[in-house]
Amino acid sequence: MSRLDETGPSLSDQFAFSSYDSLEGVPVLAASETQAPAARRLVIAVRRLAPGLSIAILVALAASWLAEHYGAPVMLFALLLGMAVNFVGQDVRCRPGIDFAARTILRLGVALLGARITLEQARSLGTETLLLATAGVVVTILAGWGLARALRLRADFGVLTGGAVAICGASAALALSSVLPPSPTRERDTVLTVVGVTALSTIAMVVYPLIAAALGLGDVETGVFLGATIHDVAQVVGAGYGVSKPTGDTATLVKLFRVALLLPTILVVALIFRSRGVASAGARTPPLVPAFLVGFVVLVAVNSLGVVPAAAMEQVGGASRWFLVTAIAAVGAKTSLGELALVGWKPVLLIVLETAVVLGLVLAVLTLT
Repeated sequence: MSRLDETGPSLSDQFAFSSYDSLEGVPVLAASETQAPAARRLVIAVRRLAPGLSIAILVALAASWLAEHYGAPVMLFALLLGMAVNFVGQDVRCRPGIDFAARTILRLGVALLGARITLEQARSLGTETLLLATAGVVVTILAGWGLARALRLRADFGVLTGGAVAICGASAALALSSVLPPSPTRERDTVLTVVGVTALSTIAMVVYPLIAAALGLGDVETGVFLGATIHDVAQVVGAGYGVSKPTGDTATLVKLFRVALLLPTILVVALIFRSRGVASAGARTPPLVPAFLVGFVVLVAVNSLGVVPAAAMEQVGGASRWFLVTAIAAVGAKTSLGELALVGWKPVLLIVLETAVVLGLVLAVLTLT
């Protein structure tokens, strides 16, 4: 027996070559010797998602930089830049990561919104203000549903746009889109809604304080008006503090209460469409309460109880913003500008009418009471 035989198996016995052509003699250890099954699955998932997810993150970073330097809404920048790289979103290597960002990252962002809300904020507004904000949300969504049918658009599109106008603009559009029934035009509808509410929210930030001044509303009333009508949080803050600090404080609290109404709204919408059985045949039945809504409630409770330092919850709220910006970048990357050109004037009119509904309702209550 040779010395080699005495010491153990040969090198060729120790290693398994999967392909001499591709690896050119580089040994590949058996899977059981290198990685546990869970670790292997994780590595495979990361490799599969990394290309598209990296694109979405880079677009989000670029959008944030532009928003900080030019003072425009970060969501709008993320959406437009995402649409500019639509060709990448259609690549089979990038699509899994883009889809992951547009769905899973989105839901994480919505769940983390709960870190910005406490029950004490709601109580400080008073019953009348809370009822007004709630009525604005309910009436606007119902108006969106009815107006969509009148314009011969899909009812779920009316719910999507109505919820975005009524609650918190782009964030609400993304959240509602995730629980509405599947549709071939879902991404296009979501992008159109985000573009519409962001544009109108920016206009409202400039025009609504002038309307309040013309009507002679006081600082607190102006804050309620701005917080209950302007679509996006950033524009509410800009418009409110542009008037005065009391106006800004009130507007921000009212707006955050509207954001809190995202939870019951999504739950009701999910239950309605679930009960109607609109899911496609053979599709898995969605959960009664989506997991991200549970996370939202938990974070609101944690923030209200004060068991976690405020600084830490602030960081969680900042993470929510990053997740949502990344998600909207991915939604943009999935959407072709040519597809948006096909939607016509009716969806645009619908969003304008919904904005007029919430504006008219809030002004009527504030001026007549």
